[in-house]
Amino acid sequence: MIRELDKMSVSERQDILQHVIAPRPIALVSTIDKNNNPNLAPFSFFNLFSTDPPIVIFSPCRRVRDGSTKHSYENICEVPEAVIHIVDQDILHQANLASADFDRGVDEFTKAGFTPEKATRVRPPIVRESPAKLECRIIEIKPLGTRGGAGNLIIAEILVVHISEKILNASGKIDQQKIRHVARLGGDWYCQISQENLFTLPKPAFPHAIGFDGLPEAIRKSPVLTGSELAKLAGVPEIPKAEALAESESYLFQLMDKRSLSFAQEVHRHASSLIAEEKIAEAWQILLLIHPNNRNEQKYF
Repeated sequence: MIRELDKMSVSERQDILQHVIAPRPIALVSTIDKNNNPNLAPFSFFNLFSTDPPIVIFSPCRRVRDGSTKHSYENICEVPEAVIHIVDQDILHQANLASADFDRGVDEFTKAGFTPEKATRVRPPIVRESPAKLECRIIEIKPLGTRGGAGNLIIAEILVVHISEKILNASGKIDQQKIRHVARLGGDWYCQISQENLFTLPKPAFPHAIGFDGLPEAIRKSPVLTGSELAKLAGVPEIPKAEALAESESYLFQLMDKRSLSFAQEVHRHASSLIAEEKIAEAWQILLLIHPNNRNEQKYF
């Protein structure tokens, strides 16, 4: 399916884009107007864009139905400060309740059952229940249009971060397994982060990895190895030197009676199983037995 966005309605675009561009972190933003009336609302058009200076951006878009602006945006135009709260599984339903389209002047802290606390350097109040709070001053407001669905980029500099003790490890650092983030998907869908679906992914070799084009051709064009598996092999700084590993040699000799295309495929399947166990060095060694670094030479095949 190919869709041209300029030929679609705003609601159709929104449905596609919010499903495709996901998951999105949720900023629960507190603001105040010039009369010190607080407002609290969640936004999933939000992310980190710089650490020096520490900059986050969120976007309270105009309402699709009539093009009107959100109270958060109007407040920031009057008082250019905000507190951005990270939404975890414990406060998700309360944050969702704060998204209701209450009349101007209604206190969402009260409606959503949150506890307001005084911030240290900005005027909007803090949500006590959030695991992490970012006190921010607004450095730029950039409207993207005047029609319904148009964004208003709020570029904010983080001044102070409040971190709950419950998400720290014994060393006093944030433990990713304890934050229990939630994120926005399309429509009414959300996702949650738990220990079961967390994983680590080491960065490629520093300063350079060999990349796909550095792989021996027979490996790069493998009918067995997937793109993800080849990427793991290509993340090394150089092709390893072949080593005499008894285990690899023994495995290979068991296949010597299969000197055909299937022989190489069996070796590649074994390499695939090693890669699945994150045994990248071992996978390289088994592959180098039949695909030596010297491409004009083949040891066994």
